[in-house]
Formats: sequence, C-alpha cells, structure tokens
Amino acid sequence: MDDIVSLASMILLAFLVAGFVKGVIGLGLPTVAMGLLSLALPPVQAAAILLVPSLATNIWQAVVGPSFWPLLRRMATMLLGIWAGALGGAAFLIQPDARATAGLGLALMAYAVLGLSPLSLSAPKRAQVWLAPTVGIVTGLITAATGVFVLPAGPYLQAIGLARDELVQALGISFTVSTLALAAALGVAGALPHALAGASLLAVLPAIAGMVAGQAIRQRISPAAFRRWFFFGLLALGAHLVARAVL
Repeated sequence: MDDIVSLASMILLAFLVAGFVKGVIGLGLPTVAMGLLSLALPPVQAAAILLVPSLATNIWQAVVGPSFWPLLRRMATMLLGIWAGALGGAAFLIQPDARATAGLGLALMAYAVLGLSPLSLSAPKRAQVWLAPTVGIVTGLITAATGVFVLPAGPYLQAIGLARDELVQALGISFTVSTLALAAALGVAGALPHALAGASLLAVLPAIAGMVAGQAIRQRISPAAFRRWFFFGLLALGAHLVARAVL
C-alpha cells in the first residue's frame, strides 16, 4: 500500500512540475515528466504514463489558431518521418533499463546544451525538402528510444522561419503526432500495459493544474531567466540519470 501511495505521489508531483514548466515557457512537459519519472521507474513505464497527459496538453496547442492546415501541409513529410522512425525503433523500447536510462539522460543533456547555446539555427527552403523527413525519422527514433519528443524536431521548427504563434502551434502538432507515434510503438513492442492506463489518466489533472499555475505567474517572472534555469536543471537531471545507469 505504501508503495502505491509513493508512486501516485511521484506521478502527481512530476506532472505538476512538468505542467508548470509548460505553462511558463510553452514547452517541456514530456521532457520534464520523462526525466522525473525515470528517477523511480524504468523509462518504458514512464513513457506509457506520459501518453494521456501529453495528448491532453498538446492537442489544444496544435489545433487552436488559424495556421493548422497550412502548417500540417508544410510539416507533412516530417510528421510521416516521425511515425516511420518511432515504429521502426519500437525495439528500442524494450532495451535493458540501464541502457534506456542512459539514453534518456544523454537526450536530456543534449537538449539542455542546445537550449543554453547562443547559436541561432537556420534551414534554407531548398534544404527543407530532404531535411524535414530526415529530422522526422531521427525524432521518431529518439522518441522510441527515450520518450523525448523534442530532438531534433524542436530546433528544426525554430530554424525554418515560423512566426512566434506559428511556432507554438507547430510544436503542438509535432508533439501530438510524436505522442501518438510513441503509443503505437509501445503497442508494437508489447510494452503498453493496461495497468498503467489509470496512472496515465491520473496524471492529466496535475499536468493541467501545473500549466494553469505556470500561465498565471508567467507575467510576474522573466520567462528568459526561467528558461535558462530550466535548462540547467535539465542538464543536471540528465547527468544524474547517466551516472545512475553506468555506476
């Protein structure tokens, strides 16, 4: 009984924090939730719990706004690549826990380093024809291996010259498709236990509550400063997961 209470508390806290981060800076819920849950659970179980709250918080971001259909057409080859990569990499979901934890830690560290970097990426239109599906396939593979959706799709979408509102909507579309692709990959790998469905549903409420709280104080703090500390925290969390896996 104590173990169930501890696990439920861990899930509630992880998604409350992850939702708060998303509320303040507009992204980070799946990444933060995966990192925190993997402190106590194998990454494959953390990924299964992530599915419902990720969908609940990203579908709205994806569909609200006037650019949904134009963005969907522009992103089509990348989104198809995400599906192909995730399904092709389904076997990564059942790799040994230590290897999966190390992979997740490295993905978190890479995302943090990229977020802290002053580099400004740019992808010319002529390169997007081949770059979009390539980015999609790599994103799908990383999603299958680690449950992290943002690499390299997030930086790619930032590099193709979208306006701010378009970028927010494009990220919502990408994360929604990545969540569905992860669910399909979990199903293909036989790693989608029904026992975790209740935990995934349970995580929706703290995720939304955290988002509302983050949005409420967004105007009272510096999003840039919060974003910087978020990436420092992500770097430390990733390093801890890698160290735990190899020691």
